Amino acid sequence: MTHHIAVVGGTGPQGRGLAYRFALAGHTVVIGSRSAERAGEKAEEIAARVAENGGTGTLTGATNADAAAAADVVLLAVPWDGYDALVAELAPALDGKVVISCVNPLGFDGNGPYGLTLPESAAEGTQRAVPGAKVVGAFHHLAALSLWKTPEPLSHEDVLVCGDDTEAKDLVADLARTVTGFRGVDAGSLRIARQLEPFTAVLINVNKRYKVRSGLHLAGLPEDARA
Repeated sequence: MTHHIAVVGGTGPQGRGLAYRFALAGHTVVIGSRSAERAGEKAEEIAARVAENGGTGTLTGATNADAAAAADVVLLAVPWDGYDALVAELAPALDGKVVISCVNPLGFDGNGPYGLTLPESAAEGTQRAVPGAKVVGAFHHLAALSLWKTPEPLSHEDVLVCGDDTEAKDLVADLARTVTGFRGVDAGSLRIARQLEPFTAVLINVNKRYKVRSGLHLAGLPEDARA
C-alpha cells in the first residue's frame, strides 16, 4: 500500500534521506519547509536521485502547513529548537492523521551530545498538543548520510517503533521496510520514546569516536519479528 507522506523539515539531512527512501519505494512525498520555493528545490534534487535509482514515487514541495494538510502521514524531521511552536502551528493539519516523530531532544557541550532531561518526550509532547493525531515515534537512530548515500537497504539496522495506536504503529512499522528492508520492531507504547530519543546521543558519540556510521540492531529476535 502506498501513502501520501509529508516530510516536514524535508530540506534538512534527516528529512531529505527519509523522503528519498519513501519515494524510492513508490510513495507520494511532499517536502515541507518554511519556504515553498526552498521545498520545491529540495524536492527536485531528491526526485533526480530517485529517478537515477529506479524509484517510482513522486516528490513535490510546499510550505510545512500545506504539506501536512495534503498528506495522510506526516513525518516531523525538524530540530528540537522551536519544535513545540511548530507542532502548535501545524496542529489543525495534523489532527486525525498518523504523525511520525523522529525528533531527538539533544543538548551539546564540550563533551559532545547528550539527551536532555525533560518531563516528556518529543513524541509525547506532540500527542498532548494534538490529541486527535495518532502519534508514533520512529526513525530516531538512522544516520542521515546512510539514508542518502545508497539505495540499498540498511539491513544491518532496525527501526524501533513506539506508539499507543496499534494501526498507526503497524503502518509505520511497514514503512520501515523502505529503509532497512524489514518490518520495524515494536518497542512498546509511546512513552518508550523517552528512552529512544536520547539514545541517539550514544550513537553520535560512537560514530565520532570510531569514524563510522553505526546503527542500532537488536539480536535475539525471532525470525518472524521482522517479516
